[in-house]
Amino acid sequence: MIDFRYHLVSIVAIFLALALGIVLGSTTLSDSVSETLRQQANAAAKTAQQARNQQRQLQHQVNGQEQFSQVLSSQIVAERLKGQSLVLVETPGAGDDSIERVGELAKKAGAAVTGRVTVQKKFLDDDQRTTVEELSTQLKPDGVEFPGNATAYDKAGTVLAAALVTSDAAKSGREDASGGAVLNAFKQAGYITESGKPGQHATLAVMVGPATPYAYDGGGDDNKALISLAAALDGAGRGTVVGGPPTSAQEGGLIAALRDSDAEDAVSTVDVVDTASGQVVTILALQNEMSGKSGQYGTGAGAGGYLPSPAPAGKNG
Repeated sequence: MIDFRYHLVSIVAIFLALALGIVLGSTTLSDSVSETLRQQANAAAKTAQQARNQQRQLQHQVNGQEQFSQVLSSQIVAERLKGQSLVLVETPGAGDDSIERVGELAKKAGAAVTGRVTVQKKFLDDDQRTTVEELSTQLKPDGVEFPGNATAYDKAGTVLAAALVTSDAAKSGREDASGGAVLNAFKQAGYITESGKPGQHATLAVMVGPATPYAYDGGGDDNKALISLAAALDGAGRGTVVGGPPTSAQEGGLIAALRDSDAEDAVSTVDVVDTASGQVVTILALQNEMSGKSGQYGTGAGAGGYLPSPAPAGKNG
């Protein structure tokens, strides 16, 4: 007869064998999992290194293109704006560097820069809308008409444009009493500041938008107010270009809003104005504007190409 001791030993042996099997099995499984993880980690590291190499190559390429544009920009734009004049309009939050470089390049293109108008944040404040409208109505020059159903900022854009730009060569480079009154009144109200002599009536205008899309309440209305000014400048002069960095073509940005507005058909935009090549594109866009051609340029949503195609003919074209 098999006694109890035999059963006990058998049971212990079975459990020992089971435990040994589990240990051996888990060790084999662990080795397999570890090897798989090592392979995946090596592959991920290789992919990351390839991405870093590609990023460096792309950055070198971008740097080379920018150097190319900086070195040759003067030759590319030479005399394209000969005989024209340009007023610069800076919006709240716009970078100073871009507008300065556009102005310098415009001079190399043969244009005179009359001056700069900087729009202040106060001009866009909701609680100033009534005052803006009253001031604009009071200052409207003789012979200037407001568009039908004009908003406060449509009216402000109309009177400011009449003070800053002209399509009449005989008036270009000349200041007048009504324009001076408009600029002085808007300065005293804290709506603008100016440098140079922007009241000398330029034939062309460049507005530079903010780097950071307006995110505060009423940002959409702020864009509409600036678009009204850009459209008025375009209508009163020989052409207007609105420039900005790539962020300005993103949701909430001034260029994105303009490209989604009725002004898109008349006002050109350049969403890479913070680059040397983008500043060259701005000059080409101004040249096209003089011929009644507008376009949307850059790399952001709504751009029809990086630059006008075909490009307008140069001095030897």
